[in-house]
Amino acid sequence: MKKVVLAATLALIGGATASSAVAQSQVTIYGVVDSGLVYTTNTNAAGDSMVKMPGLTGSAPSRLGFRGTEDLGNGLQAIFVLEGGLNLDTGTMGQGNRLFGRQANVGLKGEFGTLTLGRQINMTFLSALKSDVMGPNLFSMSSIDLYIPNARSDNAIGYLGNFSAFTVGATYSLGRDASAAGGPSATNCAGEVAGNSKACRQVTALLGYDNKAWGVTTSYDIMYGNTGAAGGLTTSESRDRRTTLNGYAMVGATKIGAGAMARRKVAATPVNDLKTDLYYIGASHPLTPALQLDGQVARHDVDGSANDSTLSVLRLTYSLSKRTAVYSSLGHMKNGGSAAIALDVGGTVGAGMNQSGLSAGLRHSF
Repeated sequence: MKKVVLAATLALIGGATASSAVAQSQVTIYGVVDSGLVYTTNTNAAGDSMVKMPGLTGSAPSRLGFRGTEDLGNGLQAIFVLEGGLNLDTGTMGQGNRLFGRQANVGLKGEFGTLTLGRQINMTFLSALKSDVMGPNLFSMSSIDLYIPNARSDNAIGYLGNFSAFTVGATYSLGRDASAAGGPSATNCAGEVAGNSKACRQVTALLGYDNKAWGVTTSYDIMYGNTGAAGGLTTSESRDRRTTLNGYAMVGATKIGAGAMARRKVAATPVNDLKTDLYYIGASHPLTPALQLDGQVARHDVDGSANDSTLSVLRLTYSLSKRTAVYSSLGHMKNGGSAAIALDVGGTVGAGMNQSGLSAGLRHSF
């Protein structure tokens, strides 16, 4: 009899332990490692060329992430994401040398959508994901506007909801960028200043519609500055505003994507009311099940100025497996006036000089 009681007790303890384990978070470790070589012309005023290993990206930025979920019952989940960028050329962290510079947030997910708190991707980043066929490629629109691949907000409340074919989302940041470590993603505007409700605030919003054949997304983004902030936004009245309209359509197996981004930067000191427009159109076509060709043309127009730029790029990707691929990109940046937009993200070019480049690399995801 004692043995029976003992066995029953152990079974109950084991069942309770198993129930507790089921309730715990399920954590996934994931990442991308991507590196290669790039050759570019006219990297300085003397017209010198260069061969280098890029740090920011190849075909996709390298990263290491942790994603977790816990089922709370009644369709509600607790979620978190911790994701850090990696510079494979030097082994350092990305996003201004932050441990989890790509994302670091916790939230709740249910039928109502997803609500998150922390550092997170904002709506400008999400708005072109389906229409920008080049994405964060080394030669891409990211070269023209470095904010596009770095559209993230610190100290932010975020919401994203999918309802049938519609997507709605928004973020509100109390201090959009706490990093001053340098680099394109570090703009030194931490915010959360007592008595100043505008200092380094940022609001983004998104509305989209998608079906199997086509989709369209629009977004709005306004950020405010403060003392010491980068990009000329040195007062809390200074602001940088971007409005986007993006769309794509499937023509058989070919995706055609296009969009426009209107930007106006108003800085109080010095006086600067600058308006620019960015337009792009591209296509992605599978030549074989393993071989894909992508192409894109983007135009950057500066209002009232000859400093315009045009980007043209082709990329060929061969998948060795579901997780591993080799790729090569051929690109050209035409700079008008005294424009100095480099072809490669994070690169350099002589003012007013055109630049051509060739890149090749290897990408593995896990």
